[in-house]
Amino acid sequence: MKPRILQIISTTHDAATGIQLRLLAQGLPGDQFDLHICALDGMTTFCASGVSTELSSIGVPVTVISKQWKYDPKTFWELKRLVDRLRPKAIHAWTSAANAYGLAAAKTMGVTRFVAGYVCVDPFISGTRLAIDRYIGNHCVQLTANSTGVRDFYIRKGLPAEKFRIIPGGVEPSRPSTTTRRQLMAELGLPENSRLIGLVGRLLLRNRVKDAIWAADLLKVIRKDVHLLIIGDGPHREQLRRFRDQVRIADFVHFLGLRGDLPRLMPHFDLLWSTSPYEDQSGPILEAMAAGVPVVACDTPGTRDLVVHQQTGFLVPIGDRAGFARHARQLFEAPALSSRLGQAGQERALCEFPAEKMILSHAEMYRQILE
Repeated sequence: MKPRILQIISTTHDAATGIQLRLLAQGLPGDQFDLHICALDGMTTFCASGVSTELSSIGVPVTVISKQWKYDPKTFWELKRLVDRLRPKAIHAWTSAANAYGLAAAKTMGVTRFVAGYVCVDPFISGTRLAIDRYIGNHCVQLTANSTGVRDFYIRKGLPAEKFRIIPGGVEPSRPSTTTRRQLMAELGLPENSRLIGLVGRLLLRNRVKDAIWAADLLKVIRKDVHLLIIGDGPHREQLRRFRDQVRIADFVHFLGLRGDLPRLMPHFDLLWSTSPYEDQSGPILEAMAAGVPVVACDTPGTRDLVVHQQTGFLVPIGDRAGFARHARQLFEAPALSSRLGQAGQERALCEFPAEKMILSHAEMYRQILE
């Protein structure tokens, strides 16, 4: 009988992690593993990213548990019942909340092979959360991180270094957009000659989305054809919209909300900005590179794993708004440079971070812990 593996993900916070899980579910050898997926926090992000639909189409069972609060006893009991019903040989959780609930259910039901995954860092981590993470690190069989920055962050916080395994995210070759450039401009209500800068992520003040709005305001002084498309949602969306309106740049900065059609939009971006100051591996950066879109991003350890400065994109110091504007202008005024960086980024993404490599790394890990 094939060993059953239960994957647990907290979907509200990270659509990119859901995409990695979808790639893994599609590529993991079906004759070797029986995969089941549990999504906490409901299906908002899962549905918006199209992950749930794609998983259903390939026959991967998905169970949804709607976690209402940060510490929700009902979520634990529902997850415990699911583990009791499925009797998995191993449990792999992908995010912090999933780690906590997953380990509690695993220990209660006697599942000894538990893998805890970390895909992002939180410099504002509370003492309680940190104590939970340390407990998880001491009681799991494996810790995974998607970048050296994430691994090093949690080692500094006291998690056991010897248990960490780095498995970078993977990406598929970009598919041609189903929409023409002209159609997209008409859909967005923008002039056909507009230059598009994309920013994809959760709308939190600590992700420094304001820096992108400021940079767009600087860029507006010298170019009237540049439009910043902000894709994502979060608790600070309205606050960021008010800030945009206060700096009088509403005509050039557009909030598109949470989208399930990013692969349709991405090939039409002239540039991707990433203002996040965190050390994790960015899914949007990887997808932009795969689509041949040049990237300007904050210089952090996780981003340096992806972007090679001046070869596949540009890295700027955290908070350097003028740097984002300056490199955008440079790329817009030098099409040959933009094309060269985009092509080099695409080659790096598909050679160094193919989905197949990520899938093989997970399969190898599962075989090792099941032995």
